[in-house]
Amino acid sequence: MRVHILGICGTFMGGVAALAKAAGHQVSGSDENVYPPMSTQLRKLGIRLYEGYDDRQFDNELDCVVVGNVLSRGNSAIEALLDSGLPYYSGPEWLANNVLTDKWVLAVAGTHGKTTTSSMLAWILDYAGLSPGFLIGGMPKNFNISARLGRSKYFVVEADEYDTAFFDKRAKFVHYRPRTLAITNIEYDHADIYADLDAILWQFHQLVRTVPSRGLITANGQDPNVDDLLARGAWTPVESFSSDGEAATWSASYDLIGAKSRFSVSRHGEKVGQADWALLGRHNLENALAALSSAVHAGVGIAVALEALSKFKGVKRRLDKRGVFRGVTLYDDFAHHPTEIEATLAAVRSQKAEQRIIAVIEPKSNTMRMGVHRDALHKAFGEADSVFVLATEDLNWNPESALAALGSKLSVLWDVNELLDALMSELELGDQVILMSNSNFQRLPQLLQQALKSNEQTAKSA
Repeated sequence: MRVHILGICGTFMGGVAALAKAAGHQVSGSDENVYPPMSTQLRKLGIRLYEGYDDRQFDNELDCVVVGNVLSRGNSAIEALLDSGLPYYSGPEWLANNVLTDKWVLAVAGTHGKTTTSSMLAWILDYAGLSPGFLIGGMPKNFNISARLGRSKYFVVEADEYDTAFFDKRAKFVHYRPRTLAITNIEYDHADIYADLDAILWQFHQLVRTVPSRGLITANGQDPNVDDLLARGAWTPVESFSSDGEAATWSASYDLIGAKSRFSVSRHGEKVGQADWALLGRHNLENALAALSSAVHAGVGIAVALEALSKFKGVKRRLDKRGVFRGVTLYDDFAHHPTEIEATLAAVRSQKAEQRIIAVIEPKSNTMRMGVHRDALHKAFGEADSVFVLATEDLNWNPESALAALGSKLSVLWDVNELLDALMSELELGDQVILMSNSNFQRLPQLLQQALKSNEQTAKSA
């Protein structure tokens, strides 16, 4: 099959492209911005890439076109596609019909933690010898790829609640028909797509409806929105997980917190094992429990699953420690929601109680840019000693006024180079710097790392 993919350089569509190529299809694609690392990865796979959208990309030899959700009516490629009469599908639809049809699908859904939980789950299954396929919206360090076909019936998919395509406004996850479903949590997000929380819950309810009665739903037992969802109807056995000792099918708590932390896991109130790992934060315990419950449902032994978690290396850009430079520890994180910001900072504080935490944020998601969470945002920085914001002209709100409650802790800058200079002037020995953005942060992580390294070299030469 000859497949052309519109919007191929996005994380999800790039993963679909890799899976299509691995399945033996001839794959090409186009995107408005063709850039590394995704462009490099795709070209290495032998996928032909076009920069920009051109109707000449649609020749008569194509069998179908896969359309990313970034494209809409009025786009020249979409208009040419519709005029061509070629068959077209959304990414999730193509994935469901061409990859997932004969698979035991293990889906991870939720507002936060999907990528990390999916990565944990895929790694546990792989460690247990089950060779799963997967499609994950990030880069698990245990694999260093975001998608693969696998060599078994098991397939792990990060089940995104964002809409599917211009012709299908349902959530992506409705297409996946999971046998095992993990729900990490539910909050209001994606304000550009959903009017309110109830609209999101409605989409999650459609997902719950697709899980078979012999399947499993494992759900956050501490989330009232998840409770609301399940109260609307569930036709599948449900397990719960909790990280604070509340009654749940699966529970966990930290026994030791440090560079190497130890946590214990209980099932139905009885301890079933423990594991050591380098991850931080209560939220990662919840992610681990969701992955553990899902893996056990697929037949993995608890002891093996915990052993796998002890060897889990994390995910790039999820509280990703880039290194220590002249006594300053630098983390790169994807947090772009108040709950995620708070969890990330709390995780660092739990390990580094006495050291300064410097939080740096780029409010780049659609919801952030719209200012939906601006009134609650200042509370998320409670653990930070200093807060730097990279503001951009497309913000619909003023961060200086919205975050005024932070007082002298707050610095708002409108240029990445000015922000870099301000950070370099602020940083002291022992500081923990957390850079948070769901975009590339105008390359601030790379720029700051280079500046710190340069200072380090200068100090050594002096």
